[in-house]
Amino acid sequence: MQKNVACGVELSRLGFGTMRLPVDGKGVIDQVELERMVDFAIANGVNYFDTAYPYMGGKSEEAIGRALAKYPRDKWYLATKYPGHQIAEKYDPAEVFEDQLKNCGVDYFDFYLLHNVYENSIPVYIDPKWGIIDYFKEQRAKGRIKHLGMSSHAQAPNLAKFLDEYGKDLEFVQIQLNYLDWTLQNAKDKYDIITAHNLPIWVMEPVRGGKLANLQKEYSEKLLARRPHESAAAWGFRWLLGLPNVKMILSGMSNFDQMQDNVKTFSGGEDLTNDERNLLLEIAEPLKQAVPCTACCYCVAGCPKGLNIPFLISVCNDLNFEIGFNPAMQMDAIPKDKWPDQCIACGKCKKICPQNIDVPATMKKLVELLEKAPKWVEICKERAAAKAKK
Repeated sequence: MQKNVACGVELSRLGFGTMRLPVDGKGVIDQVELERMVDFAIANGVNYFDTAYPYMGGKSEEAIGRALAKYPRDKWYLATKYPGHQIAEKYDPAEVFEDQLKNCGVDYFDFYLLHNVYENSIPVYIDPKWGIIDYFKEQRAKGRIKHLGMSSHAQAPNLAKFLDEYGKDLEFVQIQLNYLDWTLQNAKDKYDIITAHNLPIWVMEPVRGGKLANLQKEYSEKLLARRPHESAAAWGFRWLLGLPNVKMILSGMSNFDQMQDNVKTFSGGEDLTNDERNLLLEIAEPLKQAVPCTACCYCVAGCPKGLNIPFLISVCNDLNFEIGFNPAMQMDAIPKDKWPDQCIACGKCKKICPQNIDVPATMKKLVELLEKAPKWVEICKERAAAKAKK
């Protein structure tokens, strides 16, 4: 098992993420199968296990705690997260933290994260009403948290601003990172920002929830031709292993076969060559089917509705690849009068765009994609409407 030192401890490069645990026919966590996977992981050198308060309907912490309990406490590292992005009176930091210790059956957490620091949750995390950051710094001082960090889906400028102010209090940052999002979600910029703050990077969604592990035939055949004995998932992991500041790669394994394949990848094999790394970036381009916006912002100044057109195009590109939670969540920070359905199709943006993008058509497409997105979009709209009334 490949290992490296981060935050002063030796960690396996592969971490077991517990957001997508094995379930039985009724959707209940399959504890027997989970413990089989944990046993295999520990036997093969995996020593980092990641959970969170909301995962698996609030049952993940207890399940992974039970699975680890048979092993000496100093043989594994456990991470969990505080749900500041879902703040409510019931999520008082002290009450949540005590619940988490009880759920996991531990006296301390090796790693603890501020969960999902992004545009709409940043005001919560820094609000003195909650005292979130100070509380968890205090728990670290008491030894109940060994290392304090954060996970984030924020856009690069807001991530930079948050780290400028609070990075000194943190020890690591977890972001969504893979060879597709390197450009699709500007993960390269986020990587550079975190690295410039001298903080190690933890990776979530290394194969985009399995999307990059199940490529279209024409792309998977290109990879197999180069490496006949490696899976598409292994290619994605090896691409990340080539980034010097990536210290932890979390995989949300939901069955034993995935665990075996991932352990194999992280236990041997050859690094990707530069040509192979570039091949993945080439494959990413047609996967995105992206509108070629360069974010020059010429369109913004002349928009009579004041829409942040480059941002909306980036959301459109993301949703065009996959109807999912993350781009819909990004819309949560946008007032209702700045949503794409406010476009009046005046065409001023189209005339001035250096890339000749049909912006009104793109806004119309984004509206259609958002209508297909999960229930979260409706929640976003409700929140945006509430903000507009204030």
